[in-house]
Amino acid sequence: MRTIFHLDMDTFFVSVERIINPKLKNKPVIVGGDPHGRGVVAACSYEARKFGLHSAMPIRTAFKLCPQGIYLHGHYDEYVRYSKAVKNLLCKYAPVLEQASIDEFYIDFTGCEHIFGPYPLLGSKIQKEINNDLSLPCSIGVASNKTLAKIASDFGKPNGITYVPPGEEKKFLAPLKVQVIPGVGKVTLKSLNERGIYYIKGITELPQDYFTTAFGKYGTDLWEKANGRGTEYLSVEREQKSISHETTFLNDVLSMKKIEETLFDLAAKLSQSLKEKKWIASTITFKLRYSDFKTLTKARTIKHTDDPAVIYNTIKDLFEKSYTRRVAIRLVGIRLTNFLTSSEQQFLFEDTFTKRARAIDAINKIRYKYGYSSIQFGTF
Repeated sequence: MRTIFHLDMDTFFVSVERIINPKLKNKPVIVGGDPHGRGVVAACSYEARKFGLHSAMPIRTAFKLCPQGIYLHGHYDEYVRYSKAVKNLLCKYAPVLEQASIDEFYIDFTGCEHIFGPYPLLGSKIQKEINNDLSLPCSIGVASNKTLAKIASDFGKPNGITYVPPGEEKKFLAPLKVQVIPGVGKVTLKSLNERGIYYIKGITELPQDYFTTAFGKYGTDLWEKANGRGTEYLSVEREQKSISHETTFLNDVLSMKKIEETLFDLAAKLSQSLKEKKWIASTITFKLRYSDFKTLTKARTIKHTDDPAVIYNTIKDLFEKSYTRRVAIRLVGIRLTNFLTSSEQQFLFEDTFTKRARAIDAINKIRYKYGYSSIQFGTF
């Protein structure tokens, strides 16, 4: 029997914003941008959730429900920086760690009880250290597999620790509503409710074949999860095949200056990502979406690079060749592929670490430590 921790940062974006501005504490905070724009809620505080707000809700709908809320564009660079700080702290304890997203982590502590003590106490120790060192709240679920650990961490929110002892998986799940199972969305929930199934116990009281017939392969997986089973092993090696950044404008844009400034910023951010991963890329893809939602992409393969000027100049040229309609622009994006690792880079470019490269490397080190916005390029 394995022991998996799922650590989920509570309202992570909001928690970081409250570190930046302590005056936001105990107030309804919504991260997502202009409440009169067309974006969505990226995160909201528990004070805002009392008004019916939730993540992925259209920002305009959120404003109608909670006009007194504090709406923020957010500081994504700070979210990344704090996420890395949490990961670094967890690495002191974790034999095997998987970062599932910017604000959630799985840790396999199987067989470590004699090292760290009882698992609930270990969870409490980690939780307190994150709170003391980083001023961030989190919830932790401890169970025999990833699915159950995730359900357990949600069960104890906010700032809770929920331990499901081996052999008590079905007992823990039975009284919970079916929508707590990861993957049960509105369509599946409606279908289950139409069958008179509202709680997980209702799934386990029926044979597996019933759900396989009703929902196919997904039904089999649903029945397995309801019976307390799930993935037991962490995914610690994920081959990332691309890095991308894109910007959707709050208002459709015709200004070439605005477009070029945005591409300049995206190129710098992608260069930063490459530097942090110690990669270089050779294929650069530009994405353009007009206000009428017509979308096109153009790609070019060049000599491997992590230089923001090379990325920007390539994208600028692709943009000039792509923008053939006098129609406002809704979105622009850049995607990098075909990577080499740092060791391959050193082999290919042993003698090309110029003064410019050293300067860019120094800038990226400052950004890594103090955040992307701490220092900016003047011009390429």
